[in-house]
Amino acid sequence: MAEIVGIRFKEVGKIFYFLSTKQKFNINDFAIVESTKGLDCGRVVVVKEKLNDIKLEKNLKKVVRKAEFKDIERLKKLKEKENRAAKIFNEKIRKHRLNMKLIQVEYTFDGSKILFYFTSNSRIDFRNLVKDLASIFKTRIELRQVGVRDEAKSLGGLGICGKPFCCSTFLDEFHQVSIKMAKEQGLSLNPVKISGTCGRLMCCLNFEQKAYEDLLKKAPKIGAIVETPKGIGTVVEQNLLIGSLRIRLDSLPQAVPVTFNLNDVKIIKDAKICVDEKEINKFKNLE
Repeated sequence: MAEIVGIRFKEVGKIFYFLSTKQKFNINDFAIVESTKGLDCGRVVVVKEKLNDIKLEKNLKKVVRKAEFKDIERLKKLKEKENRAAKIFNEKIRKHRLNMKLIQVEYTFDGSKILFYFTSNSRIDFRNLVKDLASIFKTRIELRQVGVRDEAKSLGGLGICGKPFCCSTFLDEFHQVSIKMAKEQGLSLNPVKISGTCGRLMCCLNFEQKAYEDLLKKAPKIGAIVETPKGIGTVVEQNLLIGSLRIRLDSLPQAVPVTFNLNDVKIIKDAKICVDEKEINKFKNLE
């Protein structure tokens, strides 16, 4: 019976699916497949007899074969060549005085191409650099500019939570994160508190968004007019996770807001969470 195997080509990268019709695979086996970059070798991380998406199964490329000992050894040698190529690349960008930072070097499995991933704050004319590198390595050279999130994923580090970056440990691809998510989760729009080490909005905002959306369906928003056991008031603060609201009572407008349990409050007129144009423009560089 045919198997569908999910393969990663990077330690923490996107999973690509292939069809195996002749050989059985186990988790952590290595397989040779035909990818967009040509012949490639990756580690098996998923093994299934079939997926729910039948159309996907029909369009899958087939696994070429199970990797042999010589293929694994080749991967190790390519890693050594990548380290040497990185040193040469850094020497050349200093020589050409280019404002760019090397993030990663990747040899294709057949050695027909070398990919250099870099970051830069501006557009770079690297045509002379490519010619220089091609004359040294005698193979195809490709330079790809990536963003700061990709840089953080490649280099790794510790987040403000004290744990290793999500992107460099388990997050195989990036998802959209917006300022609206931060507002819906009741976070202060302080760039220091809502952005990660990469300088962009923290990926974990996306992880928790669905939970907050479910809670917001039941809870009044800030600014909502509600009825409480002590009278009518306006919601000034909410803690969705523990289900509490701080409400300024109409009968005591100068007093400290009173805390109520969410279940003890009835919505009279709900409010909306809005992100105005000024906020969007102010925090656009964080998204």
